[in-house]
Amino acid sequence: MAQKILQAGLSAGMSAVSGFHSSKPKSLPEDYDGLQHLIPDNITPSLDSRYTLRGKGSKDVEVPLISWGAWPWGDTSTFHWSDSELPALREAWKKCLENGMTFVDTAQVYGTGRSEEILGDLIRNHSPGVDRSQIIVQTKWLPHVTDAGTNALHPIDAPVIQLRKTLERMNLSYIDCYLVHGPIHISSIKQAAKGLAKCVEEGMTKAVGVANYSVDDMLKMKDALAEYGIPLATNQCEYSILRRLPETEGMLEACKRHGIVFQSYSSLAQGRLSGKYTKDNPPPKEYRFSSYDMEHIEPALDVLRSLAQKYNVSIAAVALNWNMCKGAIPVVGIRKESQAVENMQAFGWRLTKEEITELDRRGFEGKTTKLWQQG
Repeated sequence: MAQKILQAGLSAGMSAVSGFHSSKPKSLPEDYDGLQHLIPDNITPSLDSRYTLRGKGSKDVEVPLISWGAWPWGDTSTFHWSDSELPALREAWKKCLENGMTFVDTAQVYGTGRSEEILGDLIRNHSPGVDRSQIIVQTKWLPHVTDAGTNALHPIDAPVIQLRKTLERMNLSYIDCYLVHGPIHISSIKQAAKGLAKCVEEGMTKAVGVANYSVDDMLKMKDALAEYGIPLATNQCEYSILRRLPETEGMLEACKRHGIVFQSYSSLAQGRLSGKYTKDNPPPKEYRFSSYDMEHIEPALDVLRSLAQKYNVSIAAVALNWNMCKGAIPVVGIRKESQAVENMQAFGWRLTKEEITELDRRGFEGKTTKLWQQG
């Protein structure tokens, strides 16, 4: 039911990130310099590259530069999941394990818990020879859709209560990172921080973070967690060539300055930047993130196609490499082995500054919404 409530608004034309969609996406100012956010010139993203999600004391979490998004797993409303897809997903998982790409992002609302169940099964029953400590599990607490009543009655303990349910669904003793899914909790930031701190102190998670928070609220959460000696490890927001707001509003800079890892979801704009869709073959209406008409996206796709040919990689790999060059960990969905293979082609090379500028010029700024994504 929860996923259907969430999807109802999206399918009706409302975006979780952009309000009701405009047919005229806003470009960035001509004098805007997107190169200021690039990682150092001497760094090339690789399969062995790692960022650190800071935990309390010495309990940091080292994560690969791509996170596999598990929203589609079990979600029948947006992604029309069927359990007949499980064999293909297991083959994709095997390929990820072989390459050390073991960072998975899920949420309690995805498939109303089914995504977490599927991930737990992959870890327990389809990871031969791979220790649990080598797999990074990240999930998210979404109070207003799954937990509004608990949040109202237990403004501090709601994330604790729900994480216990997550661990039961996954049949795991801990996860690696626990996020507040969005800034829509009834509890105050200080109360939510205390709840997250309890999750850490009880050993249920090593690190904690937020998603869809603005810069101001992110820093308020950082300060609130610091009272318990716990760092804010990460903020996850929508970010891609088609939504550059985390750059222009200072999110990327704030994360670097405070040691917070920035994760970018919808980094392929729900397939719009993968080469799968065109103006004659648009994505499903349910795919509401970065939901611009494909005719507006074609200029960016033309550049992506050209660069994919130059580097002999997939179109998706170019878009993901752009994300990583900006210092983000892209969260990208996988359902089959071919997607994992194409996405991992983003490693081992790097776009030039001129190529990044060319893509930047064909991107959009994007918007925020009070309802959901503020960052």
